[in-house]
Amino acid sequence: MAKNNLINSNIWDEYSQKVRDSMNNPKNMGEITEDEAKAMGCKLIVADYGAESCGDAVRLYWAVDEATDVIKAAKFKSFGCGTAIASSDYMAELCRDKTVDEAVKITNLDVERAMRDNPDTPAVPPQKMHCSVMAYDVIKAAAAEYKGVDPAKFEDQIIVCECARVSLGTIKEVIKLNDLHTVEEITQYTKAGAFCGSCIRPGGHEKREYYLEDILAETRAEMERERLKAVADAKIEGANLGDDLSFEELTMVKQLKAIEAVIDENVRPMLAMDGGNLEILDIQKADDGMIDVYIRYLGACSGCASGAEGTLYAIQNVLNESLSPKIRVMPI
Repeated sequence: MAKNNLINSNIWDEYSQKVRDSMNNPKNMGEITEDEAKAMGCKLIVADYGAESCGDAVRLYWAVDEATDVIKAAKFKSFGCGTAIASSDYMAELCRDKTVDEAVKITNLDVERAMRDNPDTPAVPPQKMHCSVMAYDVIKAAAAEYKGVDPAKFEDQIIVCECARVSLGTIKEVIKLNDLHTVEEITQYTKAGAFCGSCIRPGGHEKREYYLEDILAETRAEMERERLKAVADAKIEGANLGDDLSFEELTMVKQLKAIEAVIDENVRPMLAMDGGNLEILDIQKADDGMIDVYIRYLGACSGCASGAEGTLYAIQNVLNESLSPKIRVMPI
């Protein structure tokens, strides 16, 4: 029994508190009746979307002010797992007080980010990321119903995986946001490639324009180009702004840029190999003449024992050698 409790606890740890609260007590679950919509001076819109890949379904209710196209109220009914309920709850929340055209721009990634307790920690485990895609699709169904057009009109991105309805833009953004390295990770985060497999690589039963393998390779190459450019730009800017001044003589803003450039080039790649990262919180000049750089570990580095010993020493050593021996790194 104790072992089962431990397993369940570990599983729940992968869900944000917002998701857990919404699973148990969704704020926007329910329906809007025709009479309620009329009382608000609005038009009632009801749209359904079902995900054949997992069997979940959602019904979305909008009360739309036809004079302004503003969604005055939004509610939902969800037929599926707890994550689908939470995703639909936050989707409805994001729709409210937006125009229909603004609501159409809400993506599944916007829904997932809204459910996070903090910006750097995913709200749900990778295998549940696809639940937010359903929320993304039902919005388009509702907008199409309101405007009297085909839902495809609002699909401004190429769909790579038809089975899970995952777009090219979503896949690229998920790769970048979560620093993904394998097709298997893409599938975990989005469900793309989890079903018929035709979108993974050439050779499936249906020929496609885009394949996950190619998207991954191209996006990783793009990420590396962006990283190198950022490092180069920071170095150039630091050189131009700093002239012949020592690190200690630079303004705090210039010091921060110089530190970020060194960390981007020499430290973050090392941390990323173990699923970690860091952020610089502050720079302060201490009474003993040292320059204290306050950092916070992120991801796998957070809470790691070596973060206060070997890793910390390595980070400080890099900054000492590259910028100034007076730099002292202080983890928070």
